[in-house]
Amino acid sequence: MAELHDLTALEQGALVRSGQVSSLDLVEHYLARVARLSDTVGAFVTVTDDLARRQATLASTGVGDAGSPLYGVPTAIKDLNLTAGVRTEFGSATMAGHVPEVSDEVVLRIERAGMISLGKTTTPEFGSPCYTEPDNAPAARTPWDLERMAGGSSGGAAAAVAAGLVPVAQGSDGGGSIRIPASCCGLFGLKPSRGRISGGPMYGDPVGLGTAGPLARTVRDAAALLDVMAGPAVGDPFWAPPQQGSFLSACDEPPGRLRIARFVEPLIAEAPVHPEVVAAYEDASRLLVSLGHDVEDVAVPVPPEAVGTFETCWAVLTTLSPAPAGTEDRLRPLTRWLQERGRGVSGPQFGLAVGELRRIAARALAALAPYDAVLTPTLAQPPLRIGEIRDDGDPARDFENQKAFTPWTSAWNLTGMPAVSLPLHRTPEGLPVGVMIAARPAQERLLLALSAQVEAAAPWEDVKPNCW
Repeated sequence: MAELHDLTALEQGALVRSGQVSSLDLVEHYLARVARLSDTVGAFVTVTDDLARRQATLASTGVGDAGSPLYGVPTAIKDLNLTAGVRTEFGSATMAGHVPEVSDEVVLRIERAGMISLGKTTTPEFGSPCYTEPDNAPAARTPWDLERMAGGSSGGAAAAVAAGLVPVAQGSDGGGSIRIPASCCGLFGLKPSRGRISGGPMYGDPVGLGTAGPLARTVRDAAALLDVMAGPAVGDPFWAPPQQGSFLSACDEPPGRLRIARFVEPLIAEAPVHPEVVAAYEDASRLLVSLGHDVEDVAVPVPPEAVGTFETCWAVLTTLSPAPAGTEDRLRPLTRWLQERGRGVSGPQFGLAVGELRRIAARALAALAPYDAVLTPTLAQPPLRIGEIRDDGDPARDFENQKAFTPWTSAWNLTGMPAVSLPLHRTPEGLPVGVMIAARPAQERLLLALSAQVEAAAPWEDVKPNCW
């Protein structure tokens, strides 16, 4: 007989609406799993069990949007996102004990939909690295091999979903931070278009690289969570155009015959690509052709000189971290190195870099305009061992290691295109390997329709790790 965590988030929501299961039943079930498994996989840095129970009790009275298909369903919030009255440490020893007075807009929307947060998921310091090995919590590990990384920076969120500690979770992605852990943990992860989800009230990314997004075991669950989070807020500097219909309904629509570009050459580093990654990419190409799509090889749409411009902007963004003055000695070596690099960029240099980044993105979008979607690998390697990328003694080498592991993901942050990682492949050792598909800006519905078609043809949801 199936246990509650065997059900999808949408199935759990349907049980709550029908009265067969209460939100409190779900919360207690998941809290028991969190207590048993969270430290093992490095999922949560803070568990808000009492608050979750109170919110679940309120859910029985219909508080919030009782019409949401995820009403009463447990979830979690990444520790980069402000949560009023709940400790938010940004993965950094410099922010120990910090409790914000306001919540991010994306958190408020999750709460208004009647979803119940069980706490805050682990993230690396200020979300910068592509691994999640913070000072304030255990390292996030893929449940498929506890010696290996869950990826980052939404590593705790991905570990929580993949280990069955919550059915869906919110992540964020400024250079791959949803899609990287999705690939490492065998999940479906979606980075929405620029402006699809509000960055209010802090608007901490003036470049427009980062956005919140969903991590889930199924495409439909991710689409339902995207419906919860999406939409502009008053004051947003930019927003994606509204969609016709829900994102969840897109999963039931055939995508039609699509023209899909593909390339496997690494974008931001001269990195070796693991044979299993190439196999995943080729298998996905054949699957797409079998579904009636046209798949064509194309040249890499982003030039090598874009890398330095992106790195300039990335380094400047790290200087905007909320670390209090006088705590610099508690920063991680990588963060200090990036901030020193960022502080060496003048205001005019930063403005010119942002402008050049826009022009590079425009040329890439023009090159890809004839295509409905773009296929690449998600990562250059299967999930690596804990500590394999990190190099505290040589932060510059650490950064190069990260680029070699993630040579494709940041391209779609640069262009603002929506992109997903699909868990379509396993190595002979059982490690998950994702493939990435991006679509034109603001075309999440098409991307979800295609993803749902792929999932139906090559389902993955029933494959679960031993800890399940």
